[in-house]
Amino acid sequence: MKAKNMVKLSFYSRSVNEGFARGALAAFLAQADPTVPELADVKTAVSEAVTNCIVHAYPQGVGLVHLSVALYDEGLVRITVADKGVGIPDVEKAMQPMFTTGNPEERAGLGFAVMQSFMDKVRVTSAPGKGTRVVMSKRLASRG
Repeated sequence: MKAKNMVKLSFYSRSVNEGFARGALAAFLAQADPTVPELADVKTAVSEAVTNCIVHAYPQGVGLVHLSVALYDEGLVRITVADKGVGIPDVEKAMQPMFTTGNPEERAGLGFAVMQSFMDKVRVTSAPGKGTRVVMSKRLASRG
């Protein structure tokens, strides 16, 4: 399936860039005329994925976060958030609600659960020392 339109962005894993990612996503998705709740859902899921990269991927410093968004026919949106950080040793365990490798007083361990609740599909692939890729998709309601 070929995308009707797509964008790719890369930015440093700094907390200030989480808002940038949300804003860039919203600006790009405007062409699909999403409803306000749909846009809020997708922005929240992307926020969680980008925040995971910022908090977990590069514990020794700053690295790149890659965001790509593609629009397909019939309102399908596919979003990929990827890094080349430390990776996740056990993806299945990491996707369990309340699991966190961060400080439990600061992190709830709900990032993947939030992504799954707002998107139709979430797929996570990771390899220790090589990074993580989160691919999320959602079909926007037809407004025509």
